[in-house]
Amino acid sequence: MIGKLSGRIEYKSDDHLLLDVRGVGYIVFCSDRTLMALPGAGEFTALYTDMVVREDLMQLFGFLTLVEKEWHRLLLSVQGVGAKASLAILGTLGPDGVSKAIALGDWTSVKAAKGIGPKTAQRVVNELKDKAPKVMAMAGSAPAAMEQPTDADTVLEPVAAAKSDAASAAIAGNPAAQAEALSALTNLGYGPGEAASAVAQAMADGSDGETAALIRAALKLLAPKG
Repeated sequence: MIGKLSGRIEYKSDDHLLLDVRGVGYIVFCSDRTLMALPGAGEFTALYTDMVVREDLMQLFGFLTLVEKEWHRLLLSVQGVGAKASLAILGTLGPDGVSKAIALGDWTSVKAAKGIGPKTAQRVVNELKDKAPKVMAMAGSAPAAMEQPTDADTVLEPVAAAKSDAASAAIAGNPAAQAEALSALTNLGYGPGEAASAVAQAMADGSDGETAALIRAALKLLAPKG
């Protein structure tokens, strides 16, 4: 398995790029959001990758973070979601938006992705909602592909198996604070699912990204009504 590639971008197309890794060109498919975030031709970059091998096809998919890669892997586990649909969802929402939508049960946001109908969007939310807490809690420990020191001469890292390393924060903010807030809420006896939903909602409501503020806002949301 090829888990990460580092090299120079030869060109970028609408749905893929050609990455020169020590003279070997790899075609890597990415979401449009990821492609827009990458530097231009001739620049050095690194991508986490997932390889799909079938009898008549071999494709590489690239991701800026382990977060994005993990959501791609989880999305592919949902019936009716292939690689193209997964990249469409990630391209529309971003990994942070995917976490938020799934934690809140917001299938209409998932449906906004090209080619995703209401039934598929509902399946995504229903089947992956239990995964969101772990994904959100681990967000603070997931490095971006370019965060670790890289050497242009050491460009290929094999990975034996996909790890459930981490995925995206509920929305952009302080991933470490979000993980700490989730841990605190579960220690207080709240279930992982309700804790994740409360933290996601607190972030969506514009709560301060600091741990204490997140916990306070989430506790207010979790407090019995009436």
